[in-house]
Amino acid sequence: MSHHHGTRAGEFVPDRLPRPAAAEPTADDATPEQGRQARRNPQDPRTRQDRNHAQSARNQQDRRDPHNVQDRQARQAAQDRQTLQAAPEQQAPHNVQDRQNPQDPQRNDPGQSVRTRVIRRSRRADPDRPADELFRALGTTLSPELLVEALTHRSFAHEHPGTTNYERLEFLGDAVLELVVTETLFTAHPDMTEGQLAKMRAKAVSEESLSRIARERLHVGPYILLGHGESDDGGADKSSILCDIVEALIGATFLEHGIDGAREVVHRLVDDTLAEVATEGPALDWKTSLTVRAHQLGLGEPRYRMEVSGPEYAQVFTARAMLGDSDEVLGVGSASSKRKAQLAAAEAAWRALERR
Repeated sequence: MSHHHGTRAGEFVPDRLPRPAAAEPTADDATPEQGRQARRNPQDPRTRQDRNHAQSARNQQDRRDPHNVQDRQARQAAQDRQTLQAAPEQQAPHNVQDRQNPQDPQRNDPGQSVRTRVIRRSRRADPDRPADELFRALGTTLSPELLVEALTHRSFAHEHPGTTNYERLEFLGDAVLELVVTETLFTAHPDMTEGQLAKMRAKAVSEESLSRIARERLHVGPYILLGHGESDDGGADKSSILCDIVEALIGATFLEHGIDGAREVVHRLVDDTLAEVATEGPALDWKTSLTVRAHQLGLGEPRYRMEVSGPEYAQVFTARAMLGDSDEVLGVGSASSKRKAQLAAAEAAWRALERR
């Protein structure tokens, strides 16, 4: 087991383990002063031998007593929580994605990586309370464990075995968000049909709406824990990831504060969007609106001719909207997904019909 960066190795040795027999003080010895003396000369062969002896003793003890590992992990988790809450100056580089030094031991330490990345963004606002900026925007607080889990993308968890990603919290938050939005729309619009309410809800909880909340309200991008490849690919500003993070934070709020606390957060984040969609009319669902308008004019059903261009990792979908058997193209739309391209084409076609 490698020692946690910035912590004396001796602190991780349980008292019941035998100390390495050595005539000279080592970095694994009992007293802080002896440990400091040994670390001043790390090349001393006696120091290396003693360090190896201590590691071997720990490994043997771990095999005999699995609870030994759990004890150390529990102590490390407690230290992680304290670090997140206090955010000492020496553990807070200012660069949000500080990965320039590939030899940095923190790169291979998931605990240190998690703590460091979460505190970097917000230290500029309040160096003593690392998550205050995010909590103020969210309208609540979260425990360090839930906060880190809600911000951890699967790519980061893959590079740091043992780290939990946000996907379970996202699953929970998606259900909580839909419940609160549904009850809000049901109460606020007693005259609307089920179909109208469903369209408004779909728009309010869409990737487009939630990612905008993540960018403009929460400013959560710099907090997200991403793997190196995903980070280099601009993952902190991907709409799909930002949408997931909003749902994960709602799920974490539900776990910590219950449905009432989660309801307050959802209203804080989504009420403005609900007010907007209530006035959007055809924009709630351009494909449905195009179908309705075509029927009103006695025209055929909309259909879409699709084309795909660009490399596999950055495909561009182009949709051309036509009605019935006619080959007349009423609207064209291009986007990063088939659905978005068809919506754009439907909007253009609907506006073309309105001008006739």
